[in-house]
Amino acid sequence: MNDMQSLYRIAVLAGDGIGPEVTAEAVKVLKAIEEINGPTFRFQSGLIGGCALDQTASPLPAETISICNNSNAVLLGAVGGPQWDSKRPELRPEQGLLQIRQRLGLYCNLRPAKVLDALVNMSALKPPRVKGTDLVIVRELMGGIYFGNPRGIFTKNGERYGVNTEIYREHEVERVAHRAFQLARLRRHKVTSVDKANVLESSRLWREVVTRIGQSYTDVELNHLYVDSCAMQLIDRPTSFDVILTNNMFGDILSDEAAMLTGSIGLLPSASLGEHSALYEPVHGSAPDIAGRNKANPLAAIASAALMLRYTLRMESAALAIEEAIERILKRGVRTADLPGKARPTSTTKMGDLIAETTQKILKSANSKKKR
Repeated sequence: MNDMQSLYRIAVLAGDGIGPEVTAEAVKVLKAIEEINGPTFRFQSGLIGGCALDQTASPLPAETISICNNSNAVLLGAVGGPQWDSKRPELRPEQGLLQIRQRLGLYCNLRPAKVLDALVNMSALKPPRVKGTDLVIVRELMGGIYFGNPRGIFTKNGERYGVNTEIYREHEVERVAHRAFQLARLRRHKVTSVDKANVLESSRLWREVVTRIGQSYTDVELNHLYVDSCAMQLIDRPTSFDVILTNNMFGDILSDEAAMLTGSIGLLPSASLGEHSALYEPVHGSAPDIAGRNKANPLAAIASAALMLRYTLRMESAALAIEEAIERILKRGVRTADLPGKARPTSTTKMGDLIAETTQKILKSANSKKKR
């Protein structure tokens, strides 16, 4: 694909803690791709989270929303830190994240969990069981029990009780199901839909709708699992999964379980997709204890940039080049401080340099093959 004429606007919301450090390395790798493959990236920075609270008294200022609305995609670092913990709930940094998902209509969250051969010994599971695991969890992000009403803590007959409501509308299930089936077509053509249809009406609707949508994708195999069974099978036979489709709460829990299969949360990217916007961010938090020390692992942020190239900008060869570069550098034994290794840990910026150089080499080699 020739990207020579393309111009892409990327909103960079570096956030708090190690966010600015890891995001800078993701931008460095994108600029390295720009040098070889010719798309132009225009980066525009915006405030979110704690740094936004400090400067504007809001975790998501209007200016940031407008920058995001004028961009092809959003690259986010991380938000939060102990200095903002005492704030009222609506003024906590994490509110910035919840608000941006809603403002941009990001209803579909992708959490890949791939076990790299170079790091198979870091998994919580024995290597023979986990080797070759390569799955993506597709989590519905704007519905379900986290957003349903009525909700609250009430008092009746002198006793307090808490209420949350699990609600799914048909169209909410339809749109996220389409995303899961489309994704499976780019992968190994298998969707496992996870629910609790033996107990919950909302899950019965979920299962009916997913089954109906699945009939339009005859090339994709669909199975259904109850969430408790899925939680067991992720440990028992993780390599059997391709795309796991599930609701907001189950996806929240299962995606963290899947993260532990890979052995390091410092490597895992994520994508949140809507109809017109997409946001890409590492799964890890803002790690304030190591912020500003050039020790953070930038690989999850860099891998998030690769997902952006794949799903929003449709630059698959560049996305693959980044992923291949990450594997090569890890195979060489290069490790940041969070990863166990024999060598002296490498710094955040050095790791970014290595990935940027290796990505360029891979792209140059691919380009010269094309020319032959």
